[in-house]
Amino acid sequence: MAKLGFLFFLCPFLLCSLTHSRSLTQVLHTQTSLLNVSDSIHNTHHLLSFIPTAQEQKEEKQTIPSSSSLSDSFTTSFTLSLHSRDTLHKSSHKDYKSLTLARLERDSARVNSLNLKLDLAIKGIKKSDLKPSEGVSQYVELKEGENLQGPIISGTSQGSGEYFSKVGIGSPPKSQYLVIDTGSDVTWVQCQPCSDCYQQTDTIFEPSSSSSYASVACGTQQCTQLDVSACRNGSCLYQVSYGDGSYTVGDFVTETVTFGDSSKVDKIGIGCGHDNEGLFVGSAGLLGLGGGKLSFPTQVKSTAFSYCLVDRDSTSASTLQFGPSAELTNGAGSSVTAPLVKNHQLDTFYYIGLTGLSVGGEMLTIPPSMFSMDESGGGGVIVDSGTAITRLRTDAYNSLRDAFVKGTKNLPSTSGVALFDTCYDLSSKNSVEVPTVTFHFPEGKTWALPAKNYLIPVDSAGTFCFAFAPTSGALSIIGNVQQQGTRVSLDLGNSLVGFSPNQC
Repeated sequence: MAKLGFLFFLCPFLLCSLTHSRSLTQVLHTQTSLLNVSDSIHNTHHLLSFIPTAQEQKEEKQTIPSSSSLSDSFTTSFTLSLHSRDTLHKSSHKDYKSLTLARLERDSARVNSLNLKLDLAIKGIKKSDLKPSEGVSQYVELKEGENLQGPIISGTSQGSGEYFSKVGIGSPPKSQYLVIDTGSDVTWVQCQPCSDCYQQTDTIFEPSSSSSYASVACGTQQCTQLDVSACRNGSCLYQVSYGDGSYTVGDFVTETVTFGDSSKVDKIGIGCGHDNEGLFVGSAGLLGLGGGKLSFPTQVKSTAFSYCLVDRDSTSASTLQFGPSAELTNGAGSSVTAPLVKNHQLDTFYYIGLTGLSVGGEMLTIPPSMFSMDESGGGGVIVDSGTAITRLRTDAYNSLRDAFVKGTKNLPSTSGVALFDTCYDLSSKNSVEVPTVTFHFPEGKTWALPAKNYLIPVDSAGTFCFAFAPTSGALSIIGNVQQQGTRVSLDLGNSLVGFSPNQC
């Protein structure tokens, strides 16, 4: 009896939540995961050699027809047949390693951007303190029972870690590939006339061809909610800058947005960018899915949305969905859930409650403070669609890396690549068994990753690297490589984040 009492006394320190029957079973039965090395290498070759066919291009152009208004006809969920970005535009990279290096370089810039954004918010930098570069609403509501759904396409072949959704802009709708981004709020597209526009796959949007295009007046709520805004002839101008030096500047307007063959959504505040610079890699702009006041989910008053990111080397696709069917109590109840945590200094990011990590079924001794948010709004863990590689605070990363290395002593190691310090030469292997990496959440809930989500190829010769990285900042980020193949549900109404493996 004394021994039993001693165990109960130690319970908080031994993470007794793991004794929850469901969680314990998961950990015991997922100590190792199998990585199919041959398939992974094959996919790297296929990604670079894939040549889009005329038929696939024709089908993609027909994805977005004209549609009636949301309030008239949109009442149920729907599914689209979607294609990878690679089915439309062949990669320009000479080999898979150059693709990987370009992707990681952009990813580092992305992480710097998120950290800068949080740092400005914590320091209380006011909108009035920011000035736009020289030269440079009305909300709609999802009715009860209505859903929106659209495509998510891997953009890896273009050298970036983002994913893309094809939507219709304007009336009649013009098809545009937009980067989906849970780390920013303002939706924008490149617009004519262009003072400076980067190359994109779709035709640049022409505002004069749309009957629903309307300027936003200065002083309106939508205009004042922009971080950086200005006026020109009574109309609102916007500027959004990203940490990698990318930016977009132009008119802030309202437009009609159409998803697939769904009904249209009117009067969405978006940026019409006439001066755009950066590594947006073929996309026409960006769909802001953050939690801020100008984000798309907020503007349509969606209480939930979900997305599933296809494998980074896949030429297939999945879906992005808004509405009740994305709620974790309605259609996604089998998800592993974690609490959605608010940062009162910055409403854009989606913070989650992470309690720990395990490798090979063994919990790592990482202090909970490594994953928590402090009183100033610093620290914490966010889920981000635009960051590729999960970043952990240095001590947490070192603990994770060391445990993984300990469990892979039988694998031939090789030199690091870019931000990866733990790599292996698997050129002689068809498959390997590696320790399972698992995220742990409150109430003993766990999300075990498949091996391909953390041991990834960096070339086509068999070099694989452990796809986590340290960060010198306090913010940790769960990136899209770890999310791939998992439906991520942001249930805003119930303050939950759900992870549903194999639900694309």
